[in-house]
Amino acid sequence: MTDYKLLVKEAYEAQKMAYIPYSHWAVGAALLTKEGKIYRGCNIESSTFSPTNCAERTAFFKAVSEGERNFVAIAIVGNDKDTPIGEGDFCPPCGVCRQVMTEFCQSDFEIILARSYDDYKVYTLAEIMPLVSLPLKGE
Repeated sequence: MTDYKLLVKEAYEAQKMAYIPYSHWAVGAALLTKEGKIYRGCNIESSTFSPTNCAERTAFFKAVSEGERNFVAIAIVGNDKDTPIGEGDFCPPCGVCRQVMTEFCQSDFEIILARSYDDYKVYTLAEIMPLVSLPLKGE
């Protein structure tokens, strides 16, 4: 069973590392492997925006670059840097991050969207990609 609260806590820790001088929108992600290892990611901006990287992809790329290929869940938090925890909204992954998830995850991969440590929603990859035309990993 996935410890959602632990993943949310790790996502908030990752969010603290966000490099966001342009948008001021901080995102943190905590990616859980099948073996129980957690990889954190934050968003990293660039003045030209195109090379900017989302927190979710940062976590995935860190994990994949270390040989990980089996993922269970990811927690995602995001809000303006001045918004206190619990006063923002849920921060769903962008389309590019969803595409990366379809590359490495099965349809039951869990996506935890949190707006506070105790207020979160859990979706599966299949739920957020209902019309995906690409086969999901292993399916």
